[in-house]
This record gives sequence, C-alpha cells and structure tokens, in this order.
Amino acid sequence: MKLSVPMLAAGLVAVGAMVIGFLSLTKDAVIQVTGDIQKVRIGALDERGSIAILDFRVTNPAGYPYVVRSAELFLENKAGERKTGRAIADMDVKRVLQAFPILGPKYNDTIRTKEKFPPKTTVDKMIASRFEMSEAELNARTRFIVRIEDVDGAVNELVEKR
Repeated sequence: MKLSVPMLAAGLVAVGAMVIGFLSLTKDAVIQVTGDIQKVRIGALDERGSIAILDFRVTNPAGYPYVVRSAELFLENKAGERKTGRAIADMDVKRVLQAFPILGPKYNDTIRTKEKFPPKTTVDKMIASRFEMSEAELNARTRFIVRIEDVDGAVNELVEKR
C-alpha cells in the first residue's frame, strides 16, 4: 500500500489533534501553585535574632485542591547559600506585632499545614520566621524564598524579586 502526501498529512493532523486534546484535558490536573511575594517586613528581635514577615499571593490554577504539607521560608545570601528560618506560629506572630508596632499590622492569615487552596482560586497568605542573624544581614540578602509543599509531593517556590 502506497501512502500519498494527502493521506500522510491527514494522519499527522489527526495525531496532532489527539495530542492537543489530551493536553487540554490534563492541564487542570497539574498540582502546583504560583504566586508572588507582595510585602517583606524585617525587624530585630534581640541582639542575636531577627524576624522576617512575608505577605504573599498564591494561586491554585489546577482543577483540584492544593493541600499544604509544609511551608518554609529561606533566605538566600550573596554567596548563594540558603539559610532556613525557624517558623513562628500564628499566635506568636500576633504577640510579636503587638510588641514591635514598627512592623505594622497583620494583613493576612498565616499559611498552615493541611490548609487547602481550592481549585482555581487566589488567596493572600503570610509566613513569619526567625533567623539567627542581625537585621542588617537580613537586609543584605539576595532574596527570600517561600517553599510550599503539597501532600502529594509537589514543591513550589515563590521567589522575592529585588
């Protein structure tokens, strides 16, 4: 059987249509979040430690809920090293903001483990961490990175743009 150019072209078009159809059906199935860091607040807690409070916006474009397994805040310094902050619980954040009014008010809810981001939604969240370094060292950072992991293992990072 000889294949003609029109038959070959029709076959390629059919295969292309099936691939496009499959990809469009599965695009909502990718578990991920996207977003950006909206506001960064830094303050010295004592001579050995400082706090970083980040407000960020996160979007779940998938057709399924994104369930948070963990959320961490990292600082990346000029040498490219990542320093992990020690998370501060929501109740303690409220106390810190009362004790240090220069940091401003609590704008958003703190991201929590087992929290669900519904499908096709955007929410504003906050993360606060203590770093065992001075306020000047925090201000000299290259960037902050918020790392969010889903219960199914998907890991996403929101990176500060400086």
